Amino acid sequence: MTTAAQHALPRPRQTLIFDADDTLWENNIYFKRVVDDYLDWVAHPTLDRSQIKAILNDIEAANIATHGYGTTAFLHNLAVCLERLRERPTSAADRQQIERLAAALISHQIELMPGVASALEELRTRHDLLLLTKGAAEEQQRKIDASGLASHFRSVHIVGEKDPGTYRDLVEREALDREATWMIGNSPKSDILAARAADLNAVFIPHRYTWELEHSELDPTDDRVLVLSSFPELLQHF
Repeated sequence: MTTAAQHALPRPRQTLIFDADDTLWENNIYFKRVVDDYLDWVAHPTLDRSQIKAILNDIEAANIATHGYGTTAFLHNLAVCLERLRERPTSAADRQQIERLAAALISHQIELMPGVASALEELRTRHDLLLLTKGAAEEQQRKIDASGLASHFRSVHIVGEKDPGTYRDLVEREALDREATWMIGNSPKSDILAARAADLNAVFIPHRYTWELEHSELDPTDDRVLVLSSFPELLQHF
C-alpha cells in the first residue's frame, strides 16, 4: 500500500469510480448523532453505552441481507434493538420516538466534502468518472440529485451491495480495463478490499466517522492501493 508521499502516478486516461457517502459528502455523521441520542434515550440498568452499541451493530450486521442499507433499515434496526433490550414488542409511542430521533436523516442538507466539486470538475476533463453507491435506490438518488454532482459522471450505479461480484459486473457492463480503473472511497471493506478482490486498483481516503461495519484491515504491502488524506489530493495523482 502506498502513500501520497511515496508514489506519484502517471496521468494516462483512467477510469475513476467514486463512492458517494462519506467520500463525496457527509453521511455517517448523521447516523452517529441519531445513535448517540438513541443511547441516551434507552439507558439500560445493567448495560453501558458501548454494550448497547455492540448489540445494535450485531443487529445491523444480521439484517443487512434482508433489509439492506439506508434510513428505513436503520429505523427497523433501532426498533429491534429496543425490543431486545426491553424484552417486549415496541409500542406505537416507542416507534414515534425513534422516528423523532431520526428525523434529521431525512431532512438534512447534502454537505459536500471540502474540495470535491472543484476536484471532480478538473478530473472529468482528463479521465472517465463513474459513481457507484450502495443503499436504498430512492434515498441514494435523492442525495445524488441534491448534491449537484451527477453531471460529472459518465454513468451512475446504485446497488444493493458492493462486493467483488458487483465490481466484476460493472467491469463487464462498462467494458473497463482493470489495470486502468480505480475505485475511490472511504470504506476499507466495500470500497477497497472488494474492488481489489475484483482486480481493480483502489484509492483509500479515510473518513473519521466511517461506519464500524465497514472497517477492515488493509494490506500495507499492496502497491495497487493508494492512500490519500483528502479528496483534492487526487489531482496530484490523476
